[in-house]
Amino acid sequence: MTEVDKSLVLTKSQVEQKIRRIAFEIYEDNFKEKSIVLAGIDGQGYTFAKLISEELESISPIAVKIVKVTLDKLAPQQTEVKVDCDEKDFRKKCIVVVDDVLNTGKTIAFGMKPFLNVEVKKIEVAVLVNRSHTLFPILPTYTGFELSTTLNERVEVVLGKKAAVYLH
Repeated sequence: MTEVDKSLVLTKSQVEQKIRRIAFEIYEDNFKEKSIVLAGIDGQGYTFAKLISEELESISPIAVKIVKVTLDKLAPQQTEVKVDCDEKDFRKKCIVVVDDVLNTGKTIAFGMKPFLNVEVKKIEVAVLVNRSHTLFPILPTYTGFELSTTLNERVEVVLGKKAAVYLH
């Protein structure tokens, strides 16, 4: 894929601003909590959760537990959805399910499954980019950027030193 085939949507500094703003919003909505759980969908969602955690811990006294949610994104109903911790780590806690892009809502809907079998305080959703092609009733609590796209277009999120969001 050449540079001509993709358009820059968010620069590195804009991605960093979105992460910081989402961290502040999570803090504002959960300021009474001693700890919260950021449940990152394996891949970019987990990386995004780690970045939010770093910001959240720098601006608030809230202890953050990062959990990796692993599922088959192409066939989530046929495979087990796993978390890399014991359920006691998120019992009676506020859970924020984190992914890089919300497209149809399917991945996040299935990513919530482990938390539905345990008593939790609440479940929220944080995404960097919301494409708003919802087929599942998932609305993000925290959104970095709303992007209207066609179904044929693809959003690429790059996190880390060369952070950016592209539209293909």
